[in-house]
Amino acid sequence: MDDTIKDFEAAIAELEALVKKLEEGDLPLEASLKLYERGVHLSRFCHSRLEDAERRIELLNERGELRPAPSTFGDDDDPRPRGKG
Repeated sequence: MDDTIKDFEAAIAELEALVKKLEEGDLPLEASLKLYERGVHLSRFCHSRLEDAERRIELLNERGELRPAPSTFGDDDDPRPRGKG
């Protein structure tokens, strides 16, 4: 793990700042390439953290009998799927 990245939120914030700088287009090529490389690194870090979180949620679902929210979550107060009839 990269010791310069504190956590997911910090990585996202840094990635957003890098994107903004790159979109401005005022940087020399080498500086842009270094920022792009850092952005790829941050993106991979975030993707890895999201995959870890997804695996943890799946484990909780298996062990705790939790169910994912239905796609219509929020339409009514009962999150249980409705049967026919």
